Amino acid sequence: MALSVHRDAGMETPPTTRRDAALSPRVLDRLALDLQELRHEVLEGEAALADVLDAVHPENRPSARNLVHYLSLRRHDIRALQLRLARVGLSSLGRLEPHVLITLDRTLAMLALARGGEPPEFERPPISFGEGNRILAGNTRRLLGVRPRQRAVHIVVTLPTEAATNPQLVHDLLVAGMTCARVNCAHDDAAAWTAMAENVRAAANALGRECRLLVDLGGPKLRTGAVAGDADRLVLTVDDCFELVASDGVPMRDTARPRIACSTPEIFRYVQPGEPIWFNDGRIGGVIEERIDDGIIVRVTHAKKGGSKLRPERGINLPETDLTLPALTEKDVRDLATVIPWADAIELSFVQSTEDVEALHAALSEHGADHIGVILKIEKRRAFADLPLLLLAAMQRRSCAVMIARGDLAVEAGFERMVEVQEEILWIAEAAHVPTIWATEVLDELAKEGTLSRAEVTDAAMAARAEAVMLNKGPFVIAAIATLDNIIDRMQDHLSKKRSLFRALSVTRSLWK
Repeated sequence: MALSVHRDAGMETPPTTRRDAALSPRVLDRLALDLQELRHEVLEGEAALADVLDAVHPENRPSARNLVHYLSLRRHDIRALQLRLARVGLSSLGRLEPHVLITLDRTLAMLALARGGEPPEFERPPISFGEGNRILAGNTRRLLGVRPRQRAVHIVVTLPTEAATNPQLVHDLLVAGMTCARVNCAHDDAAAWTAMAENVRAAANALGRECRLLVDLGGPKLRTGAVAGDADRLVLTVDDCFELVASDGVPMRDTARPRIACSTPEIFRYVQPGEPIWFNDGRIGGVIEERIDDGIIVRVTHAKKGGSKLRPERGINLPETDLTLPALTEKDVRDLATVIPWADAIELSFVQSTEDVEALHAALSEHGADHIGVILKIEKRRAFADLPLLLLAAMQRRSCAVMIARGDLAVEAGFERMVEVQEEILWIAEAAHVPTIWATEVLDELAKEGTLSRAEVTDAAMAARAEAVMLNKGPFVIAAIATLDNIIDRMQDHLSKKRSLFRALSVTRSLWK
């Protein structure tokens, strides 16, 4: 709009309008054509995956179709189209994850009206506006239980060994705000896991609330083992060389180089010289120099100045090695027999392929446990690359979720790319209406040391976009729960997935008292 002033008459004339070039028929026609082409490709993508979609659980099929629509659209760089849509005052498609097709249809309808025509008629989309969010809320409730009235996000707590023998600790965790308890089968034993579950059920019943039990299978976790000689650690600096070897429980001999064992010697069949290797959540990095009879020689490329300590039971990552170890180990299968009577969901560690997901489905079916949900832990580079197929395989089951296991995933994908990766997982899971669990080192320093850092608070605030946040065990975990509860309570009024929410800002009160 432009204000026209008639100077000769000494007075203002009524405002006149000027045609906006951004709303010209040619611009709108081009936009409509481009959007129609994009819609056509979205539907072609669905048709190409008809067999995969048919295998999905019937109740999950509309969500699976929406996921495929989203992924079909995201094959293209549509940033220029988004900007053009925004310039004419239409949806920029930036919030279409929960409802892809209807967003395209409604935008095309508005373009048709702007051009003076009739809105096109389309078949009913699989997901309507608002329906995607309702489905996601229902799927979250089915897997993780009813969320607290005052908080939109569940808090998952990894139970310490003490939870098996100290019912009061479990009671206190629930009072503090825990809504899901996580039992880690990589630690303790079957008797301890069952005792933990019994204590959780008893405390939840006494408090008149619900607490779901999530069981984390150990999987083929790669860890360091014993150190050769009498040492309990290696102190490594850049350019040091050491041997990572198979021990098989046999005391290791001393050699000219330091030696440390590997818990999963099968990896030596896959590794190649020149490939990177990381230890202890990326704190120590190296490159494989050569293979030897019982292992490999590693040259250190990343370590702290003055040396980094490598101890037994520290994680190993091989981000560029093509490992084909099955996610479901023989131990996991045995552990399932123990936990199935009381578990609400099973976390599949180190999942990499649809075969891994199907193996867990089959193992649960053998126990008649089709009611138990499945949580895919995304912690390998290959798992992230194949996340759409893994999700569609998991959706063959009625109830599933995704855990963003950021510790191993950061090492596998690279710390610089981690922020991008975790965002993409959130978007893809939202398009599938599958709940996400934000995990690894959330308020870790507070839980373990009792101190809080600015970086941890910022990280915890971003977790409010997931359906659940996981805390690891530590002597100050109850304080960590209370802090996380407070952070989420504040942030949930500002954030919902990718959408910023315009809650009333307190700083405006000084203007209008």
